[in-house]
Amino acid sequence: METARIYLVGPRACGKTTVGRALALRLGWRFVDTDELVVRAAGCAIAEIVEADGWDAFRDRETAALASVSSETGVVVATGGGMVLRPENRERMRGSGLVVLLQAPVEVLVERLCADPLPGQRPSLSGGDMAGEVRDVLAQRAPLYESVAHLRADATRSVEEIVSDIMQPLEAKGNP
Repeated sequence: METARIYLVGPRACGKTTVGRALALRLGWRFVDTDELVVRAAGCAIAEIVEADGWDAFRDRETAALASVSSETGVVVATGGGMVLRPENRERMRGSGLVVLLQAPVEVLVERLCADPLPGQRPSLSGGDMAGEVRDVLAQRAPLYESVAHLRADATRSVEEIVSDIMQPLEAKGNP
């Protein structure tokens, strides 16, 4: 498969946006964050969408954002942490590009979320304590992340190291 697009998946705060921007720059590709597409189209923060219309409506918007970029070429796509919840999203990503799972332990994710909570962008999923929520959500979604991933990267490494880890198999295949 020639790689025309790369999707980054993983839990909140694993670095999808940061790594995605750096990877796109390295490749000379366009970078897209599906959460940013949703926010731009809605004209309000994710938390406001969820509060006004509920999680299902947000997931509908998220699915539409993915569909809008999945036919583009030369694009790195950072997905929302819950993008994998819908089977059609997993199928679309897996079938149309390279899917990279960014993995980090619960403790690292909690530390990052506490340091940079972005409440409008990262609303609580359960209303519980941060560590418990991250642990529960990760336990639920880990099999979905695994099922869609072509490649896994250690998100505790530096951005440069993660980008190099992703580039290695691409360069070995002679693309992009």
